[in-house]
Amino acid sequence: MNIVCLDLEGVLVPEIWIAFAKECGIPELERTTRDEPDYDKLMKFRIGILKEHGLGLKEIQDTIAKIDPLPGAKEFLDELRSFCQVIIISDTFSQFAGPLMKKLGYPTIFCNSLEVAENGEITGFKMRCEKSKLTTVKALQSIGYDTIAAGDSHNDLGMILASKAGFLFRSTEQIKADYPQLPAFESYDDFLAAIREAVK
Repeated sequence: MNIVCLDLEGVLVPEIWIAFAKECGIPELERTTRDEPDYDKLMKFRIGILKEHGLGLKEIQDTIAKIDPLPGAKEFLDELRSFCQVIIISDTFSQFAGPLMKKLGYPTIFCNSLEVAENGEITGFKMRCEKSKLTTVKALQSIGYDTIAAGDSHNDLGMILASKAGFLFRSTEQIKADYPQLPAFESYDDFLAAIREAVK
């Protein structure tokens, strides 16, 4: 039994924090897991910047409402789900993911949650489990699934390397250079063909 585990941002939808950084004119918020391997450190940095600028959940959700999936992403996902099980495993938050899941046809997503004060200030975050992507892939393997995993960032590498087949999709030149053993794709058609081959 195969199950495909996909990252969300950068693979199916644009990076939420980059879109928000551009919307509110705060370039520091453009930093993502492509740049910072330590997710805990990255989120604490982001929350500090939001507090400094008096920005909260509503402002981010207003930006997310305007974000569409990457061109071809929904068609890719629809085709992929026609021949295998798919789970999106993301370090994003349930408060962010809802509108995007609607636009993608409601695929299954495992993600984290934000701690939000009554006034809408983001005060913290709760990870679903430690090393959530790798932990999830290992849990799926423990119940009889062969995992095929793909992503674009540092926080995807654990699940990619632990899977039967692992791919990079639209990743950075640095990550591709550091992991030359991982097939890297730029187009959904090539990516889909590789997954089809892997699930045989």
